[in-house]
Amino acid sequence: MNRVPGDAENAHSSSVESCPSLRDVHSINPAQLMTRIESYEGREKKGISDVRRTFCLFVTFDLLFITLLWIIELNVKGGIETTLEKEVLQYDYSSSYFDIFLLAVFRFKVLILAYAMCRLRHWWAIAFTTAVTSAFLLAKVIISQLFSQGAFGYVLPIISFILAWIETWFLDFKVLPQEAEEENRFLMAQDASERAALLHPGVLSDGQFYSPPESVAGS
Repeated sequence: MNRVPGDAENAHSSSVESCPSLRDVHSINPAQLMTRIESYEGREKKGISDVRRTFCLFVTFDLLFITLLWIIELNVKGGIETTLEKEVLQYDYSSSYFDIFLLAVFRFKVLILAYAMCRLRHWWAIAFTTAVTSAFLLAKVIISQLFSQGAFGYVLPIISFILAWIETWFLDFKVLPQEAEEENRFLMAQDASERAALLHPGVLSDGQFYSPPESVAGS
């Protein structure tokens, strides 16, 4: 007859001992989780991550830098007005740098539209701009006579080519992986907060702690 209470006590003690292990697995501070989730939600409300903003700034730098080099090239050749009319109105593929400037404008518009306004999370836009830039510059270097026009015949095509590939590397190895990692962390923190809410539904008040009434002897 004493075996049944003993078994009940052993089962109760084993269930009590199993509780700490469960708590160790889900030893989560709900306040910290809520703070982390709010920080992620704040980033989502900003609309664009910090690393994506840096990428957009670099794309803007690409356009401004190529524009600056083109303006310097116009001045070196004998004045902005005269050279601008010659390179734009009398455009010649073999000797003009105006198309390299337009190529920088093309990259800027496509990348800002795709990754800043549309917030694209794929590499196809940067792959398209880099492929067009590389093909155009290689054809221009092979067909045109830029190398016979001095240092700018080397500088503008090479720098435009390098900047396009740096943008590709930065997006593919920095922006997209970091945003995917942050999204995974947000989902894990949200899932952990839901589990913590199930394990710790709330703090018991003083009124919820009471002793059961004594049972009548022999009942």
